[in-house]
Amino acid sequence: MAARLCPTPVLTQRESGAPGSGPQGGHQPCMRRALESKSRIIPNKIGATFIMSSTQSLSIGIAGAGLLGRLLAWQLSRAGHRVSVFDVARGPGPVFRSQADDSDVPTAAGFTAAGMLSPLAELDTVEPAVAALGWRSIALWRDIAAALPQRPMFRSEGSLMLAHREDLGAAQRVLERLRTACETQAWQNLSPPEGVQPLELARLRELEPALQGPAHAWLLPGEGQLDAVAMMMALHDDSPGAQWHWSRPVRCVEENGTLHFADGGQAAFDAVIDTRGVGAQASRQGACASASPVFDVRGVRGEVIWLQAPAHGLTRLTRLLHPRHGVYIVPRSPDLLLIGASELETEDRSPASLRSTVELLAAAHSAMPALAEARILRLDVNLRPALPDNNPCTEWRGRCLRINGLFRHGWLLAPALTEQAMQLTGWLK
Repeated sequence: MAARLCPTPVLTQRESGAPGSGPQGGHQPCMRRALESKSRIIPNKIGATFIMSSTQSLSIGIAGAGLLGRLLAWQLSRAGHRVSVFDVARGPGPVFRSQADDSDVPTAAGFTAAGMLSPLAELDTVEPAVAALGWRSIALWRDIAAALPQRPMFRSEGSLMLAHREDLGAAQRVLERLRTACETQAWQNLSPPEGVQPLELARLRELEPALQGPAHAWLLPGEGQLDAVAMMMALHDDSPGAQWHWSRPVRCVEENGTLHFADGGQAAFDAVIDTRGVGAQASRQGACASASPVFDVRGVRGEVIWLQAPAHGLTRLTRLLHPRHGVYIVPRSPDLLLIGASELETEDRSPASLRSTVELLAAAHSAMPALAEARILRLDVNLRPALPDNNPCTEWRGRCLRINGLFRHGWLLAPALTEQAMQLTGWLK
């Protein structure tokens, strides 16, 4: 049995027999297969049968200790499975590019992200069925944050969109795209009825006195944010019994439950999970005999600026709509802000460019004048894993589960995608 999960599931032409329903018809070549039995019968590549009962304690190897890898390790170890996680990074903590001795030092993209949970705002660039999964993720993140003893920051008081008077035309085009997406059945099936709400300037000043520049504002109710670094560390620290293997990159993942390492070693498990993101590109060289086909993943560069701004006063995630680029300001603590983010089609991990830095900071300062005296703590750069259609995909073949392609929506989609994957496999029932 092989199954793929995509947020917009359709049968391929081979499965449905309908002309135009496959890739040539313009749809995603992914399908959702409903599995209702309490145990899973999964034929491996050579035809043997592997039966997983939901009550079994399984040995599970996870390739990749980024956001997905940590979230799955946390869930599966709490369910009593024996989890081993392997990653190319030197340790569990973040490595910020501007403070690293090597710009290519490996660190998870989840550390670099701002931790934005914005289903409504992402409708500007994402299919409604994908963005709508974010509402489920917000509910799951609320529960996860409450369950972690470290209590990492999580908020869902809504977010703001702003525009200067001269940029109102560009902002209205964005709002029209959001309105159109909100009218689709895919969005309405999974989303609350509230949409984007216009704000009078007096009300904006009442909600966020620190925002003084823009002439137009809108509230996106229900959206939120979390502390990405604190959440990554908490998921690692609170995974009971999970074994973490650092500086142990996985070269490829086999459908029969075997991980092959870059140092020539290998390890066999009842099941394996591939969450390497951009690191899955390593499987293209010298692929294993029965390795799952490799996702065509690419890295998309993003740059984020960390600012120290004591008592900045901002409480909500804020976006400034601009004709050339979108800029967000994220309050991480009462004295810390994140400014981002560039999106460049390159796999270059070198330090942040002058152009991106100046553009992001100038735009942020135009919305929040008090940032003039903020101090730049660090400039961070990383690669987001993206598939050709920029949508995520989950695939289960033999004893191998793979999730990749979260692109710029890792924190927005990860809990919902792992929930779907665990329903597919039955490992948490």
